[in-house]
Amino acid sequence: MSKKQNKSQKLSTQQKADRIKAAQEREERARKKKEREEKTKRIFTIVVCVILVLALGLPTMGLAILGG
Repeated sequence: MSKKQNKSQKLSTQQKADRIKAAQEREERARKKKEREEKTKRIFTIVVCVILVLALGLPTMGLAILGG
């Protein structure tokens, strides 16, 4: 009977290790997803700023050159 208890305890220890490993993997995936979203948001912001600068700067320069 002690062998059965010992075997079930080993299984539960193995199960605990598996659960810990799975939790660590989930945390790693969540961290990578968050980093990817932050990077995408940063790139989007930069692109919008460049578009705005061009949209406001080009007509102004055109008017300055043609109106000058």
